[in-house]
Amino acid sequence: MRAEAVRARRLARVEREVDDVRTLYFGDMLCSLASPGQYVMVWAPGVDEVPMSLSTIGREGLSSVTVRSVGEATEALCGLEAGDEIGVRGPFGNGFSVQGTSPLVVAGGTGAASLAPLVEEMLGGGVEPTFVLGARSVDRLLFRERLGRLLGDRLVPATDDGSCGFRGLASECASTMLEERSFDIVYMCGPELMMASVFAEADGMGIPVQASLERHIKCAVGLCGSCGIGPYRVCADGPVFASDQLRTVRGELGRRRMGPSGRMVEVDH
Repeated sequence: MRAEAVRARRLARVEREVDDVRTLYFGDMLCSLASPGQYVMVWAPGVDEVPMSLSTIGREGLSSVTVRSVGEATEALCGLEAGDEIGVRGPFGNGFSVQGTSPLVVAGGTGAASLAPLVEEMLGGGVEPTFVLGARSVDRLLFRERLGRLLGDRLVPATDDGSCGFRGLASECASTMLEERSFDIVYMCGPELMMASVFAEADGMGIPVQASLERHIKCAVGLCGSCGIGPYRVCADGPVFASDQLRTVRGELGRRRMGPSGRMVEVDH
């Protein structure tokens, strides 16, 4: 079966994570073979198709996407129940590559969805990462229990309001850790302003970075150009980009992006 083909998949279960976030579990052979950081196009029947990183890859025979209700399609997906059907295309794009022996992983908001399978792959290979998990408050820390079981005290929560762990932004917590400890690579997914800040600091210290970027993906196969950043198309060249690529798009990263209409807009988060 071709990854580009839409497959109808029945939901095995739906789990409420935090606030307006749901994880949808389904069985799919191609998704079970994906690499951490790859994404799928998920169709909400009768509504629209949206890109989603895989938050589980083949665990117990199931894969998953984790969805925050932010628009018509994601609201429809969050309203589904076990037994309902979705459409799936993919997996697409380039995922994370496990490198180094002392990685720092930084997630903000729903960015933890893309990074959780990476952590599981790292641990399976004997690599023990330190994970900064950022959110506005303790009740919005995505996958806190799942990651806590995997990492123990290597999980470092960071909340804007100080309700759990480090008080401040995930980028500020990561900056402190980069100054105080020794890491040989940084992995990131989350708000672009956070990633731009951490990348600038890590790159200045000579530490390689892999970051998962988000743009307005429509075709998922590199044809329409709606997800462009610099010379790259996020759907096909990304969504995970390494330091040399991030340097190429430094002028756009955390500053501007192409909106749904094709016009450039400011990055505001």
